[in-house]
Amino acid sequence: MKATFGQKVKTGIFTFAGLVLLIGGIFLIGKNKNMFGDTFHIYGTFRNVGGLQVGNNVRFVGINVGTVESIHIISDTLARVDMVIKEKAHPFIKSDAIANIGSDGLMGDKLIIISATSDNAVIIKDKGLIETVDPVDFGQVMDKVSRIADNAEVITEQLAGIATQINAGKGSIGTLLYSDKVAKNLEGSVDNLKQGTAGFSQNMDALKHNFLLKGYYKKKARAKEQQETIEQFKEDTTGQNLNKKEKRKAERKLKKELKQ
Repeated sequence: MKATFGQKVKTGIFTFAGLVLLIGGIFLIGKNKNMFGDTFHIYGTFRNVGGLQVGNNVRFVGINVGTVESIHIISDTLARVDMVIKEKAHPFIKSDAIANIGSDGLMGDKLIIISATSDNAVIIKDKGLIETVDPVDFGQVMDKVSRIADNAEVITEQLAGIATQINAGKGSIGTLLYSDKVAKNLEGSVDNLKQGTAGFSQNMDALKHNFLLKGYYKKKARAKEQQETIEQFKEDTTGQNLNKKEKRKAERKLKKELKQ
């Protein structure tokens, strides 16, 4: 059965539309992957690429400026990551810039983030090496968090056991807090201390009246009284219009009178 003219037209339209979509898709993909336009290449070495894949974005100051072109293992401890960057970003990426592997959001794809360090450095060369920082190994981080959580659980259980023993009156602290006998002994010790203090005060009063030490305490009391008199004299003469020489003369006179 021969196709009619209308069927041929429809087939041609669908074919043309398919070709347009195919060309448009190739153009968009090529644009995103920097297949068109001027570009330059740089590379960096990482001990751990952290899940980075070919085609992931390269970002500079928050803007996508390139993509990951290839990833190769170059030794048992290093991997080389080649990047293709748009030429318009070339003047801003200097030789002392640093590349590190991050994530596009909390759970997004991995990407390379290039950080600028200074304005005085020279522009990085095409196919040049860029300094890198290895990404954080979240597996190790989670292991450490897990160990910390385990230790916290053990410490919590131990503290709970100690609190239980204290509440039960066991151990030194529990006995001190909940034992009536210890409380009575403490009360007795405080009473004895008070009695000892009172006895000491009585002994001191008795010593003051002892004929052997009576002169000593009398002399000490007199010296204290003289000092208080001198201090009061200084306060009284503060507001008077006396120069330093007159004040010293008056003070010496007062001290002489007090010694008599």
